[in-house]
Amino acid sequence: MTIDARHAGQRLDNFLLNVFRGAPRSLIYRILRKGEVRVNKGRATAKQRLVAGDVVRLPPVRLDATADAGKPPEERIQRLKACVLHEDDCLLVLNKPAGLAVHRGSGVNWGVIDLLRASRGEAQMLELVHRLDRDTSGCLLLAKSREALLALQAQMGANGEAEKRYWAVVHGHFDRRITGKTPLRVEAPLQKNQLQGGERMVRVDRGGKPASTTFRRLHCRERASLIEARLHTGRTHQVRVHAAYVGHPIVGDDKYGDTALNKSLRQSGPRFKGMALHAASLVIRHPISDTEQRFDAPLPETWRALLAYLDLPWPKTST
Repeated sequence: MTIDARHAGQRLDNFLLNVFRGAPRSLIYRILRKGEVRVNKGRATAKQRLVAGDVVRLPPVRLDATADAGKPPEERIQRLKACVLHEDDCLLVLNKPAGLAVHRGSGVNWGVIDLLRASRGEAQMLELVHRLDRDTSGCLLLAKSREALLALQAQMGANGEAEKRYWAVVHGHFDRRITGKTPLRVEAPLQKNQLQGGERMVRVDRGGKPASTTFRRLHCRERASLIEARLHTGRTHQVRVHAAYVGHPIVGDDKYGDTALNKSLRQSGPRFKGMALHAASLVIRHPISDTEQRFDAPLPETWRALLAYLDLPWPKTST
């Protein structure tokens, strides 16, 4: 395949995920490691950016029969369309439901991007500007043109001007070292590891990439606290790892959380499923008008019983 202007500047791994739709990420990284994908006849890495005119050699890939599941159910498409917070000619903002992956892969037939494309036709470009974990709900930004994608990704980068705030329910009385609503700034570099099967784990490591999060507690009780997290960088699993690093893992986080506490809460509490992490607000500069725009995503109703059980109030809005 010869790369045209539409795909110029895209990372190779993301390009391959789009070409081999339905393929698990582990398969994509495996064929890259083995050198089965070539760019201009040379070996290539997952992070390599494609340039217009590049010639990409693709190996034959056999997918499971379940990988091509046909058109997604109309009910799922309509449910996701109801979650759109804003849409114009160059971008779309979605209040992503918890439990829905952003793209399909191993064990996931339909992701956000697949459902939205199915409702609009393959001819219209629609690309993820950033990602949210499957169990994280809230503001998710998508671009409808290559120019908008690059401009928005620049804002979402480590030194970008996009403002991302999350709400989370964490175990314990949040950090007794601070008083009132004084913010707690966490500067802890993060190292990402790719484990067998494509699972990603992130840990605090001096050799990792700089990562900065400001936590502000909203309401505290002995068992749990409702906090706000503002991201100053956009590292993988940043809020989850930094929260655990300061001793207050997110409720329901099966990867970085407290297994015993999660189990206890699920058995004796409101049987809350998933993870109590929500992308509450997003502030960007519009790629066309250059005006500041803010989007707020209401909390999912599934949080209501959890907050009531923990004697935490329902938050009004992020600030």
